[in-house]
Amino acid sequence: MILRQIKEKKSWIDKFEDAYTCHEDTEVLMEFYEMNEASEDELEKQYAELVHKVENLELLNMLGAESDQFGAILQINPGAGGTESQDWASMLMRMYLRYGERKNYRVKIVDMQEGETAGIKSVSIEFEGENAFGFLKSENGVHRLVRISPFDSANRRHTSFASVYVYPIVDDAIQIDVNPADLSWDTFRSSGPGGQHVNKTESAVRLRHEPSGLVIECQETRSQLKNREKAIKMLKSQLYEIELRRKQSEQQQIEDGKMKIEWGSQIRSYVMHPYKLVKDVRTSWETSNVQAVLDGDIDDFIKAYLMKFGGQ
Repeated sequence: MILRQIKEKKSWIDKFEDAYTCHEDTEVLMEFYEMNEASEDELEKQYAELVHKVENLELLNMLGAESDQFGAILQINPGAGGTESQDWASMLMRMYLRYGERKNYRVKIVDMQEGETAGIKSVSIEFEGENAFGFLKSENGVHRLVRISPFDSANRRHTSFASVYVYPIVDDAIQIDVNPADLSWDTFRSSGPGGQHVNKTESAVRLRHEPSGLVIECQETRSQLKNREKAIKMLKSQLYEIELRRKQSEQQQIEDGKMKIEWGSQIRSYVMHPYKLVKDVRTSWETSNVQAVLDGDIDDFIKAYLMKFGGQ
């Protein structure tokens, strides 16, 4: 715990010193510009870099909650609508995988249930990296897509929904006691492509925690033992998140976060027809560059959320 806190403080100090150095460089360049020894383009470029570094510091300063520093598990579930919503869930999965790549996080799919025709029925993705939960917590809620359906021969416009739920990964420094008597286990074959070893043995596991009612599935590896260990870790993470909310008198937020996957409950809309627009209902932040967002460029939406709601 102490070593992690030291590492976090050092990281923040390094970023601050980097921004301060950039500020000094900007002042020097301004003097050169006034003496006609630097161009306006050079000054504008330097100023833009300074603003970027200062805004990043301000953003990090919004991550004050105890759990913001941790890694995250992000779960996606499609709403009603069969193939349409399952395909939308797979598009969101791709978006968050791309986002993880942009942030240089270590990303891996812990569990995924594929759809019968296309898309996915559910997926759990693990993100490991600096402040992963602090950033991704802004994605909690229902995401709405409006587009011309590629599965509709009449080329009609369809609206699809999928829910996203994010919780922090508990590390070894946090003690969450789980009574083995409260656990029950099932094993089953992985649902990956046929012919692989994971389909031939019951290496996937399903864990039920009776007191909380939580159900965890994991089929990450070919080893049932490792999948059990991962399932326990995921369970502890969810129990830790629930305990955090309780201590902060925000237990109701968990219930509020489990909104119905339907009209009126979305946090963000992605419109691809008849116009192009992605808009966050909570912050009113929007962009017409839908493709960039679906390619993982969601930093501006996350920033707008953190600037408005801070460490909530």
